[in-house]
Amino acid sequence: MTQAKINSFLMGVLLAICTIWLLVPFTMAILWSLVDPAQPWTPDHLLPPQMSTYRWTNMWENSALKPALLNSYTLAPITAIVTLLLAMPTSYCLARVPFPGREVAKLLVLLPLVVPGFVTAIFFTAILFQLGLTQSRFLAILIAHCVLFLPYAIRTLTVGFEQVRQDHIDAARDLGASPIARFRAAYLPALRPSIFASLLIVFIQSIEEFAIAFIVGSPDFTTVPTLLFSRLGQDFIRPDAAVLSLILVVPNVILMLFLEALLKSANPTLSSGKG
Repeated sequence: MTQAKINSFLMGVLLAICTIWLLVPFTMAILWSLVDPAQPWTPDHLLPPQMSTYRWTNMWENSALKPALLNSYTLAPITAIVTLLLAMPTSYCLARVPFPGREVAKLLVLLPLVVPGFVTAIFFTAILFQLGLTQSRFLAILIAHCVLFLPYAIRTLTVGFEQVRQDHIDAARDLGASPIARFRAAYLPALRPSIFASLLIVFIQSIEEFAIAFIVGSPDFTTVPTLLFSRLGQDFIRPDAAVLSLILVVPNVILMLFLEALLKSANPTLSSGKG
């Protein structure tokens, strides 16, 4: 067997494993979300004996799903934009300004990602309470999300700033371009994929974040993850949990596929200002 055939075989096995790994949980979640309460799904049945959309309509009409969706999809885009703006100066310095220990600084920026999220959430929540920033639940969670997800944005934007060619910056400056025009001509073509990637990554992280939203927001401020985990812990009903899981996961999968397509479509020639 040639090396090419071996590589094709291994790639096929990997794709099959990934497909099964993704397909089985999604299929089970869909089936559980369609279980009719009049006919429970017992182990002696391969498929639910009766399916209906009762769980979906009941969750929409008789739970805190509506305010949870509103809170989650209001908080996440604001968090993404604010985090992007906060990360820009640091990313520029790490990528474009030479200083002693720059590579060490790049690693230090990523250190918060090593600490378990729940541990970080507990200690950061204590700081928010000491500073008196928890009077507004939304503002407190927004600040916490921006700080927690800064490493993702900084790292992504740093790579984008590193792709900017210095000769294009110098050419724009020599032609008398203003700082804004210089940014649009020399920086933006190379930064565009990183900006979109940073926004999407932080958006998804904010949507899925549970610990901060639960500790600070509970019981007044509900997000989709806090609603999901409360259903998992209190009177655990698997079909309701399946409905909330799909509501939480499916939009994020679509966004991740969009991000992947965006990064693949990024033409390397655009980072040089040509194309």
